[in-house]
Amino acid sequence: MSADEELQEHVHEAKEPFDKRVAATMAIIAATLAVVSVSGHILTTDELLSEGKAADRWAQYQAKSIRRFSAEATKDVLSATKSDQALVAKYVKAEEHYKKDEEEVKRAAEEFEKESDTAGKKALRLHFGEVFLEIAIVFSSLAILTKRSLLYWVAVISGATGVVLGCMALLV
Repeated sequence: MSADEELQEHVHEAKEPFDKRVAATMAIIAATLAVVSVSGHILTTDELLSEGKAADRWAQYQAKSIRRFSAEATKDVLSATKSDQALVAKYVKAEEHYKKDEEEVKRAAEEFEKESDTAGKKALRLHFGEVFLEIAIVFSSLAILTKRSLLYWVAVISGATGVVLGCMALLV
């Protein structure tokens, strides 16, 4: 039985005021849980995509470094053999070009890493919020089954904690 079906069953069977209050609270917690859960999954996906983009940029950086090194080595060999200065100048220019490209690619890679870290921190907070919201649903179910208000208030506190943690993701 899915969580939504179980909630609907609890709401339908609730006849006492306590049961109705707990069932309504469960419905609110379940809706909040859905939002927090989906948001966490979206941010986790963003984290992984940014991490992949950073890895691509670092591979590009490495390729530019190899090209720069090749141009530098060729320039050194041509200079040592006293070759045509126009040809040496061509490799000096290529070396400078690759060095400039390296810096641009490095900045892009670091930016993607920063985006990945930020998305990861936000997702982690949302996932912790999700855990507390799930715990709140469990305690709400127990409150209905046992008719104990202490369990209801534990569910409310757990749900509030989950909401606060979810909202804290916006602060990162």
